[in-house]
Amino acid sequence: MSGLVLDRLEVRAKGKLIVALDAVVKPGGVLTIMGPSGSGKSTALAAIIGTLGPEFSLSGRLILDGRDITGLPTRARGVGLLFQDDVLFPHLSVGGNLAFALPAALRGRKARRAAVEAALAKAGLAGFADRDPATLSGGERARVALMRTLLAEPRALLLDEPFSRLDAGLRDRIRAFVLDLIRAERIPAVLVTHQADDAEAAGGRILDPLGRPVPPGT
Repeated sequence: MSGLVLDRLEVRAKGKLIVALDAVVKPGGVLTIMGPSGSGKSTALAAIIGTLGPEFSLSGRLILDGRDITGLPTRARGVGLLFQDDVLFPHLSVGGNLAFALPAALRGRKARRAAVEAALAKAGLAGFADRDPATLSGGERARVALMRTLLAEPRALLLDEPFSRLDAGLRDRIRAFVLDLIRAERIPAVLVTHQADDAEAAGGRILDPLGRPVPPGT
């Protein structure tokens, strides 16, 4: 089966159930996990990407494109993560930031440069390869961060409140850009947010960390 399957995924800490998710995210689809701060949203992402701390216990399975990834280390899972902070490397150019994410299998300076240029063109940033990240606007930084994540060729994408620090007008545009790319690239995605408009724009199921449906607009 293509897509991301959260098969009775449960996370506990000191015996307390924090996360309980049982869902299928199809290619190009978005599952939204919504709730206030401290409700377990970030713990759910940590379980999916493989960064849970030793204080947590995990049960259930994670299946990505038919492969059980539950016991794999983070780097082997094929899951990308987009944070609320763009985390661009200040010592690298825009192109250098993107090239950092390219798979090692893509060899040759010309081929790697072409991949970077294609990604920038897709993001509406053609000609930005030699720019210093410090000269970019908030929206430009957000697009570069997304393209860097996608250049690593993830088979699933986690979105950790990636729009929360953008102002209202920019937020709508960047959110549309990210969601459109997810659909176009047919990447299953999990969005964590406490904003109802983000959840509604994503268009998929909306659950709290314990797997309970959250009514739209809540």
